[in-house]
Amino acid sequence: MYANPLHTKISYLKGVGPARADLLRKELGLQTLSDLVSFFPNRYIDRTRFYKINALQDTQTEVQIIGQITGIHTVAQKRGSRLIATFSDDTGSMELVWFRGIKWIKDNLKLQTTYVIFGRVNKFKNSFSMPHPEMELLSIYNKSLQSALQPVYPSTETLSKRGVSNRVFQKIIQQLFLDYKGKFQETLSEEIINKFRLLSKNEALFQIHFPENQDKLARSQYRLKLEELFFIQLQLLRNNLVRKKKIKGNPFKEVGAFFKDFYYHYLPFSLTNAQKRVLKEIRKDVGSLAQMNRLLQGDVGSGKTIVAVLAALIALDNKYQVAIMAPTEILALQHYKAIVDLLKEMPIEIRLLTGSVKTKARREIHQSLEEGVVHILIGTHALIEDKVQFKNLGLVVIDEQHRFGVAQRAKMWKKNTLPPHILVMTATPIPRTLAMSVYGDLDISIIDELPPGRKQVKTVLRFDKHRLGVFQFMKKEIVKGRQVYIVYPLIQESEVLDYKDLMDGYESIVRAFPRPDYQVSIVHGKMKPADKEYEMQQFSQGKTQILVATTVIEVGVNIPNASVMIIESAEKFGLSQLHQLRGRVGRGADQSFCILMASHKLTDDAKIRLNTMVETTDGFKIAEVDLKLRGPGNLMGTQQSGVLNLKIADIIKDGSLLKRARYTAQDILAEDPNLELPKNINIKNTYREIDRKTGVWANIS
Repeated sequence: MYANPLHTKISYLKGVGPARADLLRKELGLQTLSDLVSFFPNRYIDRTRFYKINALQDTQTEVQIIGQITGIHTVAQKRGSRLIATFSDDTGSMELVWFRGIKWIKDNLKLQTTYVIFGRVNKFKNSFSMPHPEMELLSIYNKSLQSALQPVYPSTETLSKRGVSNRVFQKIIQQLFLDYKGKFQETLSEEIINKFRLLSKNEALFQIHFPENQDKLARSQYRLKLEELFFIQLQLLRNNLVRKKKIKGNPFKEVGAFFKDFYYHYLPFSLTNAQKRVLKEIRKDVGSLAQMNRLLQGDVGSGKTIVAVLAALIALDNKYQVAIMAPTEILALQHYKAIVDLLKEMPIEIRLLTGSVKTKARREIHQSLEEGVVHILIGTHALIEDKVQFKNLGLVVIDEQHRFGVAQRAKMWKKNTLPPHILVMTATPIPRTLAMSVYGDLDISIIDELPPGRKQVKTVLRFDKHRLGVFQFMKKEIVKGRQVYIVYPLIQESEVLDYKDLMDGYESIVRAFPRPDYQVSIVHGKMKPADKEYEMQQFSQGKTQILVATTVIEVGVNIPNASVMIIESAEKFGLSQLHQLRGRVGRGADQSFCILMASHKLTDDAKIRLNTMVETTDGFKIAEVDLKLRGPGNLMGTQQSGVLNLKIADIIKDGSLLKRARYTAQDILAEDPNLELPKNINIKNTYREIDRKTGVWANIS
């Protein structure tokens, strides 16, 4: 047995036993008494009121009645039989009905004995019945840890089939409290408890499982939510502090010739104030002895790439190599072309490494990399292969990082003696509450300003009946010398259907825009890379006016002359995808347009998504709506972090509480970074326990 009694396995608790314990472990992940006490109800049924039989209404769902069984009989049916008991109080009678387990129930029912029954009532020909009621002798009911609000616990179909009902669960939890009430260790300091007027840990746990009233329930939920969020923030913030102390980085002391030459002679435009601020933050990071681990957020078209290039030049000035990783070949190629073009006047060797690179060329890149000839290597997952070795890797830039797994990113660390500085970029704005939870251990920079001269993309929603009007609009834009994207959804489960939709759409476009007046390109996933590249080149060079494509152009395609984005079946896309696609236009000085084509039959969620796109171009506002619609797990991908496996808090609904928890954790660590002050002993003990249980990949986010 462990020193802490709550580390005891649940099999030792009366009413559980080995078989039921194994079932609870498999179905709900419950192994210790600590797991059990933290397994919170997901809703409550009001048990404050007792009904009289003559006051029952047809509209009621679940009611509670005190009365006695006055008679029992069995009725034969086509299959088996049903058991019926007459249940009476001082105002009338009703029937209790059982279809399963009737022999055991019949043997155990007591006539002329007072019961408390609870369940759903049905009405048939002016009389009421209650199928499979929850029943308890009034004498036992009065002795038990009853609360006015009855907890309902999360369950599974298997548990129900194996007889672990909500009532059984309540009894298990009740036994736990009878054995251990008052023995739950306090986890927070007196200072925090007094500051926020919190219930004690013991009281909060008791009231969450057996609430006396709504007020006590609300106070217990508040206490437990704040505690959960506080320890998550404490862990993330402290990991960041520890990482900066422990994990040494290569200090970039010089801002030398590469950076200065490019900045003063070749930078094609002035940086925005937001870009300058972010660059200053990066320079401060890489100039210190600690390893940089920074997330760079910026809306589509905000100029993250140029910031990454300037950071790369600082690395080059300090005799280090740079790796830039992108999730797709198209995006890697786009980065490669853009960066080669930006640095074409400078003596910098830049190479591209993707799955398409032939073996001979790949070997040559590997050798040049190890010899230090290659300064900047741009590529896809191919960069993390063991064969790819650098002479002196100093900076890794990861674009759209949510598409890379943690283990994949970790491999980049091993490419150098000291871990390289990490700059993670995303054009998918992350709501503040989510960023504080998922990336709470990263330093975050935000480019919240678009380059001057950029006009907001005008977005409209159109339906099939408007298609001819949309074609006319396209022709007007093409006459002005502009180009048009038409994007079709890609749903992997129905590739055949997607391909058919795309080809049908392509044929109708070719009919409406015939040669030689118009040229139309097509790009989709089934094409060979060389064919894809040819079609993209035709479009980017202005030789074709219309590009019909699947979502392969979602990220990375930069063609300033393309001013119209038409998204077919827009209701099938998620909000972040729609926002990314819209970001492919509006890159030049001309007014750009995004036309969302949708069917008339839209779900409520689809209406919200499409209306949000029409109403705003602010990526952060869009991300907030997306978070509310999809929830944190789906938005980020649950593989991102164990942080989102919350027991009671909800980072969407409890955003203000999350901020309070973070600021509290920051204040404590500012005063007591190692949690050594006597007043923080409870926090330190709990932190150690949590840190022991959760292996967080904190150093690489």
